[in-house]
Amino acid sequence: MNPTEQNEVLTQTGPGSAMGTLFRRYWIPALLARELPEPGCPPVRVKLLSESLVAFRDATGKIALMDEFCAHRRVSLWFGRNEGDGLRCPYHGWKYDANGQCTDIPSEPETSKLCEKVKLNAYPCEVRGGVVWTYMGPPEQQPPLPEYEWAMVPDTHRYASKRIQESNYLQAMEGGIDSSHVAWLHSGELATDPLHVGTSGAKFIANKRPVFEVNKSDAGLLIAVKRPIDAETCYWRVTQWIMPWYTIIPPYGENALRGHGWVPIDDEHCLVWTWAHHPTRPLGEAELHAMKHEDGAFAALIPGTFIPVANKGNDYLIDREGQKTGRYFSGVKGIAMQDASLQESMGPIVDRSKERLVSTDLAIVQARRRLIQAATDLPDGETPPGLTTESQHVRSASFVGPVNLAYPELKAELAARAGTGIKSI
Repeated sequence: MNPTEQNEVLTQTGPGSAMGTLFRRYWIPALLARELPEPGCPPVRVKLLSESLVAFRDATGKIALMDEFCAHRRVSLWFGRNEGDGLRCPYHGWKYDANGQCTDIPSEPETSKLCEKVKLNAYPCEVRGGVVWTYMGPPEQQPPLPEYEWAMVPDTHRYASKRIQESNYLQAMEGGIDSSHVAWLHSGELATDPLHVGTSGAKFIANKRPVFEVNKSDAGLLIAVKRPIDAETCYWRVTQWIMPWYTIIPPYGENALRGHGWVPIDDEHCLVWTWAHHPTRPLGEAELHAMKHEDGAFAALIPGTFIPVANKGNDYLIDREGQKTGRYFSGVKGIAMQDASLQESMGPIVDRSKERLVSTDLAIVQARRRLIQAATDLPDGETPPGLTTESQHVRSASFVGPVNLAYPELKAELAARAGTGIKSI
């Protein structure tokens, strides 16, 4: 498979595509539960994997996610009237229940059986961790609900957000597993961002010659990056990449753990999910205030939308003076939008045939191979990585340790941290 063919396979996620078929085997974070706050509330547009959908909550509280367009004349059901027991199209009154089944066609005779034959495609939904998850794959292959730590802690221990990014999911996700860029792009904020301030890790990560060691894990990849401190010790940051699109950011000090998920809206846009959680304590008021008001990992959003305030239309509010002084190395404020601005600058889908990859891109190369292999194995009945709840019970880590640590030692280090309080520098 040449680079152009590989890029097409990796970036196309619509119905029938290889990657789209793989992704539909996972539970997908579709929307925040607070977007559907109560039974009978207005419907919400949702687009996932190039499918246009509409979500609503019926009178029983059940969340529905189904085709956006009425089967009659293809009117968007976002305009629909939520009548509690179903969503009614305002154009001619056709009505659908939470399973997508048409229940009323007012213009038809009472003896008509047409309703029974009309059903919109609908997907099961469950709420966990303040997020509405949906499964879009074959019903007989539906896996257990995900048990990522951030989704399982009490509500008081977690904050989750999402934003829209104008790029393919892959170049966004690849930025998340590329630890080498932090010492450059985010260097101006390591001393001030709430995630990093006051930690030893913020000092050690400034080393601009990281060495990558990447191994397969049950969930996806274990990405170990070491930065020398002296002849015998290194600052280690070990990232869990959980298929198909999650990373857990290695911790800094006793701060809340952070993570991301990059979910394709279509092939040229993605939802960037960001969460923070602490396994043993509620998040404090200062932490929550920072997260809700542009803590670096959480972008400030235009009120009432999931569009960042700093965006392509306003050149990300670039501050050239701040760039000159080093306050913001790229001139863009905030870690989230520093990443997004450069990833969007590559174009909607970057042409990977023109890349020149180096040793620090090892995790990116291995992630591409892991995704393609999983999609290739799917027709043979292989279970994709990261579907079992056991494979999701993992943490990332940061620590000072010997220069040489073998893969089993790294796994042991991570296992010792899973399910316990945060221990990092």
